[in-house]
Amino acid sequence: MIDCDLHNQLPSLETLVPYLEEHWRAYLRESAFVGPDVSDYPEGTPIPARPGATPPSGGPPGSDPEFLCAQTLDAWDLELGILNCNYWVQSVHNEYLASALATAINTWQVEHWLTADPRLRASLVVPSQNPVLAAQEIDRLGDHPGFVQVILPVRSWTPYGNRRFDPLYEAALRHGLAVGIHFGGSSGNPPTPCGWPSTYLEEYAGMSQVFQSQVLSLIAEGTFDRYPQLRVALIEGGFTWMPSLMWRLDKEWRGLRRDIPWVKRPPSEYIRKHIRLTLQPVDAPPRTRQLLEVLEQMDGRDLLMFSSDYPHCHDGAVAETLPVQLPDSLWDRIGSENAREFYRL
Repeated sequence: MIDCDLHNQLPSLETLVPYLEEHWRAYLRESAFVGPDVSDYPEGTPIPARPGATPPSGGPPGSDPEFLCAQTLDAWDLELGILNCNYWVQSVHNEYLASALATAINTWQVEHWLTADPRLRASLVVPSQNPVLAAQEIDRLGDHPGFVQVILPVRSWTPYGNRRFDPLYEAALRHGLAVGIHFGGSSGNPPTPCGWPSTYLEEYAGMSQVFQSQVLSLIAEGTFDRYPQLRVALIEGGFTWMPSLMWRLDKEWRGLRRDIPWVKRPPSEYIRKHIRLTLQPVDAPPRTRQLLEVLEQMDGRDLLMFSSDYPHCHDGAVAETLPVQLPDSLWDRIGSENAREFYRL
């Protein structure tokens, strides 16, 4: 088993202070900066952490390397686990501070996480609001064997197919890294196409439409045509919406492809070649036959990758990641082989 979504959390902003230059230490003291203005999982909701995930040493769930490894790698007999630190520096309006925070986070990951257990891999945090600065951070640590991807929040100022992100993709490709687009983030834009919702339920359940927008942008703006080796993982966004998106994109592409002549193949072919999706949260039907139909429609045998989303809690059962049983051959692909191929592990 390879877990593609383990969350290592910063204990506090103070954790990063030793990794910041004196200029930024003074800035934090004088500005009363408390961190990125974003919370994907409000503490009062039942989903931020599984029962028993708070480390005995204190700190938020996911902040203790030894405890995280014991509850995931050891408990579930995992071969590898990929860390996704969702400390969204993209929401910091000072791009230079965001860059400094990303550098500090990644150095902290190297020193405190990638040395904790040889089964851990990690994702590079970058200031994606400035793709040039993001590329510099990727070049700084992109060759470290512990990093396998660059992590981006699904909510962005501009869709990720926009050419302004090309320096980021070029840097990821230079170092053989995938790009992970993860649930959440805060760009200042509404999380729906028609304005701001009133409740967290609307934002949480509606995040799949933001993922769909990013898929549409990456294909229609020719990102995969410009970078035919680019690999993109959609993390923590569900997956049962993908078949209908494939059908609609293919249908409309046939009639409107003169608007995007650089897209040479049906959009579903780009999705199957370049994009993978993680398992949790499982927005799946309750019957095996129904789920297998969805997987067949999207070629899920090759597109899905196992994830627990630790320490977040979507289903209330630590050991159950699917509501149904899958054939062993299918589970082998989803459980490990797809991730092994996609991340070149």
